[in-house]
Amino acid sequence: MTGAPILVTGGTGTLGRLVVPLLRDAGHTVRVLSRNARDAETGVTYVACDLLKGEDAAIEAALDGVGTVLHLAGGPKGDDEATRNLVRAARRTGVQHLVYISVIGADKLPVAWLKSKLDAEQAVAESGIPWTTLRAAQFNDLVLSVMEKMAKLPVIPVPGGMRFEPVDAREVAARLVELTLGEPAGLVPGLAGPKVYGMADLSRGYLKARGKHRLMMPVRMPGKAGRAYRAGENLAPAGAATGRRTWEDFLAERVG
Repeated sequence: MTGAPILVTGGTGTLGRLVVPLLRDAGHTVRVLSRNARDAETGVTYVACDLLKGEDAAIEAALDGVGTVLHLAGGPKGDDEATRNLVRAARRTGVQHLVYISVIGADKLPVAWLKSKLDAEQAVAESGIPWTTLRAAQFNDLVLSVMEKMAKLPVIPVPGGMRFEPVDAREVAARLVELTLGEPAGLVPGLAGPKVYGMADLSRGYLKARGKHRLMMPVRMPGKAGRAYRAGENLAPAGAATGRRTWEDFLAERVG
């Protein structure tokens, strides 16, 4: 293992579990910050700390000797506050590169948790630390979780006009590792899946893979959020990169 350790926040989550071994295999020592302590592994150590609690001393201890931070930790709320706590400690400890994962549409969709993501983006950009931010589309894993819950209903609601382009988490992880090991690049082109799907398409694909049948009922998502989704504000803008693995590829591997 070479060089200063790379700190990965949220390193035990869906994306973190993919990123950490890639960084380790690239020859880097990895330090994972998570809420719960774990035993060290080859090339990987774990530090227990909750970014939301603003435990400055603990965060700074986790950052000691770290040159690059890959910030993956996130949740349904509080991403902005957690990121500000991390940025404050990173400035004090001399971090040289801060990499952040955000969501396509964070700057356009009037949704509370995405507003938190956008505020976190701004905290990174205004930190004074050289930075890189990648916006990605929804992961196939998240879409699968939603489909599994909806398929338990006798009738699946299908919001009309809503489209998604789910991306494979492994492709996002590989891109993040590339960015983490590269030079700070600011806001880079986003990453989305290779295909755009309506909610009915995603539901049909899941039901077919599971060998299930359900009635589907068109519904209308109200308000500003509904209008924004119908306008495609959650879809990748021009210039975004596209992955290779489709929703069908993912289902064949995970469900079929």
